[in-house]
Amino acid sequence: MSRKATRSKSRSGDDPKSNRTRERILDAAAHVLSKKGYAGARLSDIAVEARLQAPAIYYYWPSREQLIEEVMWVGIQRLHQHVADTLEALPADTSPMDRIATAIEAHLQVALELSDFATAIIRNSGQIPEEIRARQSSEDAKYGTLWRGLIQAADEAGEIRADLDRRTAQRLVIGALNWAAEWWNPERDSIEVTVRTAQSLVRHGLSSRSRLTGPPADA
Repeated sequence: MSRKATRSKSRSGDDPKSNRTRERILDAAAHVLSKKGYAGARLSDIAVEARLQAPAIYYYWPSREQLIEEVMWVGIQRLHQHVADTLEALPADTSPMDRIATAIEAHLQVALELSDFATAIIRNSGQIPEEIRARQSSEDAKYGTLWRGLIQAADEAGEIRADLDRRTAQRLVIGALNWAAEWWNPERDSIEVTVRTAQSLVRHGLSSRSRLTGPPADA
C-alpha cells in the first residue's frame, strides 16, 4: 500500500465510526465516478452522495486525486478477490473451460450488479492520470495473471484451439467483459442471459472444434 493511502487510513485508525464514514465516502466516490467519470467527479458531488459537508472529506483524503486513487485500487482489488474466491469454491475436478465460464459469471456479477467500484475502474481507467494509477496497475497485473492461468490450464488440457494466441485471447475476453458495463441496462437486459451469452461466445470462440457439443456451425 502506498504511503499516501496509509496516511489517509491512519486518520481513522480503529475507530468504528470513522471507519464507517471512510467507507461511506469511498462508496460515494465510486458511485459518482461510475456515473460522471474522472473529469466530472467533483468533491462536492461526492460529499452530497456521502451525506457530508465537502470539507469533511479532507479529514480522510488530502486531495481529490488520492481519493480517486483509492477507489480505483479498491475496485480492481474487490473484482479480483470475488473472482478468485468464486473459483476457489469450485470442486477440484472442475474442467478448465468450466472454470473460465465461472470466472466470466463472477466478473460480470461484480461489473454489472454488485459494485460501483468495478464500474468506476472499467469506465475511467483510460482517463486517470498515470501518476495515480500505480496501485491499480499492480492489481490489474495480478488479475491478469489469474486469467492467464485459467487460459493456460485450458490450453494444456487440450481445450483451446491451436490457432489462437493465448495472450491476445485473454485480453479480448477481459475487454469484452469490461465493455458490458457500458451498454448493460438492468431494465432491458437480463443478467442471466448476459452471462449465459458471454459464456457461450467465449467457450465456442476458444474451444477446439472437437471439444464443442453439437454439430459444427457449417454442418
